[in-house]
Formats: sequence, structure tokens, C-alpha cells
Amino acid sequence: MTVNDFRKPDFEISPQFINRWSPRSFVEKDIPEEVLFSVFEAARWAPSASNMQPWRFVIARTQEDLEKFHSFIVPGNLTWAKHASALAVIISETKTVRGENAWHAFDAGTAWSHLALEAANKGLVTHAMGGFDKEKARQVLNVPEEYALHAVIAIGFQGEKDALPENLQEREIPSGRRPLKESLFEGTFGKEALK
Repeated sequence: MTVNDFRKPDFEISPQFINRWSPRSFVEKDIPEEVLFSVFEAARWAPSASNMQPWRFVIARTQEDLEKFHSFIVPGNLTWAKHASALAVIISETKTVRGENAWHAFDAGTAWSHLALEAANKGLVTHAMGGFDKEKARQVLNVPEEYALHAVIAIGFQGEKDALPENLQEREIPSGRRPLKESLFEGTFGKEALK
């Protein structure tokens, strides 16, 4: 089976959007530094409100640092995330010199999207997870209070489905998306743009 067996766009788009998905099976293999840093370089070029660039990443790629990250990932996610080559926590600065930054989370999400697409372009897979203890992560990683923690991102090379616990094997497929007409309204909420 291929990604196209699970995902069919309603309109023609670049295959990179269909081919990128979030597997859980990772092969324990080092990512060359220039490849790993290139995915963060892509995130660097994400659009940003007023060019504030509020996102930051704290990464782990040594055994010592990875074990620190393992301490705040929930057990269900840790069963597979511990095999990723690198982990990153995406955070964003919530304040500016002018006060609250209402766009910090939006911008951080855009940076994550750039990272995920570039990782796929480089032959890597990524999986962002919300299943982690944010307060413990803040303490372990020494993240200042003015930064919001959003997700832990597993980055690496895709492994075989059989390497996962049985309960996760059935979920190791690209997820679909609702039809575009259910997400796109015209003129007012609820008025279909597509018939």
C-alpha cells in the first residue's frame, strides 16, 4: 500500500502535501548534522506576524539529552518516540516589546509545518505530539515563563510497522482528511463555498 491508497486530494496539489504524514515507527539511526539542521533552516523561513519570529526549538540528539526529553513524554508516546533520532520541543515567545503577542502560537504552527515538509523532502519523517508534561518539560529544559510550550517533535527515519507494539500497528497508516467543502465557507460561516 502507498500513501495514495489513503489520501486523495479534492483538487490537484503538490505531492509533498499528500506524501507527508506522521508515522510512529522510527529506525534508530543518526541524522547527518547538515540534514537535521536543514529542517530547522526551513522552519526559520516561515511567515511571521510583524516578522517577530516567536518560535524557538530545543533539540535533543545525544543519548544524555534524549533521556532528559524521555522524562516528560507520556508513556504511550514514549514507546515509539524513544526510537527517534532526534527530538525537539517547539516553543514560542508570548510577549513583545509592545505587550502580548496574539500570533505566537499561529506562527509557531507555521514554523512546524515548514519543518515537517522539509524533513519529508530530505527523506525523514516527523511526528508532533502533545502528549507530554509541559511543566516538567519547562523545568527540565529551563524554558522561561514568557515562552509557551506547544509540542514535542520526533524526527528520524521511518521504521517498519512490525517494530511497533501491536496496538499501534493498526494506526500506522496515513490519516485522511475531511472533504474541503466541510472546511471552506464563503461569505459567512456555514455557507458552503463548494457544491
